[in-house]
Amino acid sequence: MADVKMVSLTIEGRPVTVPDGTSILEAAKSAGVLVPHYCYHPGLPVAGVCRMCLVEVEKFPKLAPACATTVGEGQVVHVHSAKALEARKGVLEFLLINHPLDCPICDQAGECELQDYTFAEGRADSRYREPKRFNPVEDFGGDVLYVQNRCILCTRCVRFMDDVVHEPVLNVSERGDRAFIGKAEGHDLTNPWAGNVVDLCPVGALLSKDFLNKARAWELDRAPTVCTGCSQGCNAVAETRDNVVVRLKPRPNEDVNQYYMCEVGRQGYRDFNRRDRADQPLVRLNGQLQVSDWEDAINAAAQTTEGRRLVVIASPNLSNESLFLLERMIGERNGAGVFRLTRGGESVLPGAKDLALRAERAANATGARSLGFSEVTQFTNAVRSGDAVFVVGDQLDGIDASELAGASSVVYIGTALPASIAGTVTAVLPVTNTLEEEGTFTNLRGRVQRYLQARTAPGVARPTWYVLADLLVAIGGNGRFYLPSEVFAALSATHTTFAGLDYEALGLRGLPLAPQGATASAEVTV
Repeated sequence: MADVKMVSLTIEGRPVTVPDGTSILEAAKSAGVLVPHYCYHPGLPVAGVCRMCLVEVEKFPKLAPACATTVGEGQVVHVHSAKALEARKGVLEFLLINHPLDCPICDQAGECELQDYTFAEGRADSRYREPKRFNPVEDFGGDVLYVQNRCILCTRCVRFMDDVVHEPVLNVSERGDRAFIGKAEGHDLTNPWAGNVVDLCPVGALLSKDFLNKARAWELDRAPTVCTGCSQGCNAVAETRDNVVVRLKPRPNEDVNQYYMCEVGRQGYRDFNRRDRADQPLVRLNGQLQVSDWEDAINAAAQTTEGRRLVVIASPNLSNESLFLLERMIGERNGAGVFRLTRGGESVLPGAKDLALRAERAANATGARSLGFSEVTQFTNAVRSGDAVFVVGDQLDGIDASELAGASSVVYIGTALPASIAGTVTAVLPVTNTLEEEGTFTNLRGRVQRYLQARTAPGVARPTWYVLADLLVAIGGNGRFYLPSEVFAALSATHTTFAGLDYEALGLRGLPLAPQGATASAEVTV
């Protein structure tokens, strides 16, 4: 492959070297200089219609749009010169002529680019005295509302539906000051990927019906996470208000989901707000489940495995760290590990490389297989008479209680006790869900990705890996771990597929697994 030609230039007095063909706007980003823009988005074709990114390039006869102008050797670019600032001030004045003063009631307030740039570079007052135009709100179908009054016609939504989704449902209708975003007759934004137009909109013109009036941007706490909706492993941001998850938004990662996220993943935030959570350890005494302390509950769970084969029914949404600790428990009791998978239709996003809502509706089935767990559809053949069973994270939906009837005991380790085993379970160990702990998942392409804690757990529920480490020690295994990074270090030291991976080095974009190899059996002390 030929060497990439590099170009050196100066932007706002800062020397920059970037590959030939890079736009001035992207080159400025690498120099830490933000060029204001509306229509430009790195995941969409360049349109150059908003004229907000005008910059002054020495020896150019006029201002140049930074999004559509490629870098040249020796260029000297001024982003904040008097000439560029005056031009952008004029653009903002025109955009605000008919824009309503909706900021106090707009969902975009606090994260609106029109607000930000007007504050930074706009006029202090308005010269416009005529009445502003008014148009009613339109339902675009799906989860999207269109507020025409706020629209600045950046056309990001149109280009996304045309060039990424390949469903040209949206268009720019009419001309001049009467132009608006139109929707094709008889069509709605019901495509599983159409919700991304809300994220792409730089103002409050496209809104999510589900999030409407729920919170303001400054009221939200945010944490990076990984979507559990399917095996794609889309990078996301979990946003919470008063410890309640209110929204999941895509987080850019060129190697996984680019800038997008499907509707199944977005709406999955509701699963993390269940009100029927197990929040206290329970142990069955005299036929009744009673609240216990953690030490007694751990010991009660460990005692059920003494002299018996252990079968672990694991959720494919458990972290690699939790599955690794379960694998060790299985090894201590010569048992077996199984998991079930929910499957659905696959929906590809054509304009984004290798991105789709996958048929496997779980985040870590790949990790489960890598750690020796087998997929099953029912537990009749997996559970033998007299086995001790640990149900970890699986809600047992659609499972008849008779499938576990041969077990000598059942211990539930999860977030909400399934009704099917509530009358027979020996102990309940309440643990956190994905947004209440940190750990790693392995997606369908073998990319290991970290997620961080976004909210606090209810009651005295503990991180899943933490509970399993204590349980492993109680069983007699090596489980002296105090951080998820320590568990991951032991995992990467004992499994060739995870060899060479470091918890901190994963960052927030992840790293690929080593080529497929046999699982090592060596034990490490951490």
